[in-house]
Amino acid sequence: MATQGKLDVLILGSGGREHALLKACLRSPRVAKVRVAPGNGGMALEAECLDVDAAHPAAVLELVRRTGSNFVIVGPEVPLAAGVVDVLEAAGIPAYGPLAAGARLEASKAFSKDFMVRHKVPTAASETFHSLAPALEYVRKQPVPIVIKASGLAAGKGVVIATTQAEAEAALRDMMEAKIFGSSGDEVVIEEFMQGEEASIMLMVCRDEYLMLPPSQDHKRVGEGDTGLNTGGMGAYAPTTVVTAEVERRLREEIIAPTLRGLKADGIDYRGTLYVGIMVTATGPKVVEFNVRFGDPECQVLMPSLETDPVQIMEDIAHGRFRPAAVKLRPGATIIIVLAAGGYPGEIRKGDPITLPASLPEGVDIVHGGTKRLPDGRVVTTGGRVLGVVAHGPTLQEAARRAYAVVPQVKFEGCHYRRDIGYRQLRRDGVL
Repeated sequence: MATQGKLDVLILGSGGREHALLKACLRSPRVAKVRVAPGNGGMALEAECLDVDAAHPAAVLELVRRTGSNFVIVGPEVPLAAGVVDVLEAAGIPAYGPLAAGARLEASKAFSKDFMVRHKVPTAASETFHSLAPALEYVRKQPVPIVIKASGLAAGKGVVIATTQAEAEAALRDMMEAKIFGSSGDEVVIEEFMQGEEASIMLMVCRDEYLMLPPSQDHKRVGEGDTGLNTGGMGAYAPTTVVTAEVERRLREEIIAPTLRGLKADGIDYRGTLYVGIMVTATGPKVVEFNVRFGDPECQVLMPSLETDPVQIMEDIAHGRFRPAAVKLRPGATIIIVLAAGGYPGEIRKGDPITLPASLPEGVDIVHGGTKRLPDGRVVTTGGRVLGVVAHGPTLQEAARRAYAVVPQVKFEGCHYRRDIGYRQLRRDGVL
């Protein structure tokens, strides 16, 4: 892979995903300096954090020029949908992440479903609605469970799996009438419920070329055994063998290939992460959704899975020169246990001091999500998913053992976490 002068990196974002990207930059021989905007309490212990409204491309460009940064890594979806990468590229500043045209795959679920239908990418049958009355009329004629999705960006919370007609109607009223997701609910996608097991497929895409990172699995429900309310993700692990060799073959042939051909046919120059959420059904893999950035918490387990410098990969993709054959993956398994604030995913506690271990064993790290560093140096809780304990090991069982040994050493009021992250894989491995 080609190399030039050292990079002065700016990372946009403030969650656990961005902290994982920061750690990758701090390890990278390509990086001379790295800053984060806006960052969080954990990132502030490791790098300079700056204020910026990342949803406004002009503000990001002004910050880049002021700091002299020569490479930007965009973490979350909102700045991508707003066209931050378009503005930076027009100014001659390379950035990792798709242009706004590609970001529509996540920014509009209606656009995404239309894209999949046009390019024959297998997915759930669906209908799109722009007003409440016809949506209610349609959903009353459908079997349950059924999936209701706000078409626009909703921070990962705009999807309801309704198990009764009443729940489906309530979800539609919440989105389209009460506007609980603002304008993101002006358009709603109603789709069939797919039966199977989900997996997260992260692709690092450079037009026709792509690297498929180890398939991972997120745990969305707040309680053990996938019970309770949906969250932004209570933990993840990689790799998952639910993506068998045969599933991977079909995934590459039936989903990835037509998707990349479709992007090219539509005139979309796609360079960045493409997150393909799939359901492994009895009839093969189908797309649940596309996202245009790394998942959170999946990113935290995928960065340690790369033996090749991920920053070099991102730089090469941004410049359109990526060759995936040169990339090496690290053997073994990685897991993250998310530690959540009291009340999450509902009304949460904030401002509780966090006590962290004085040292960590080899192969274990802590990434921050919802934290803030106070002027006196203390780090306190500010968000629902406060931080995560990440561990790598030769097997998932060993990685889990290492992570769960450290979890009790992190202390803050109301802390709760799932004790069964990776349980499906451990069951497949014959451990449970």
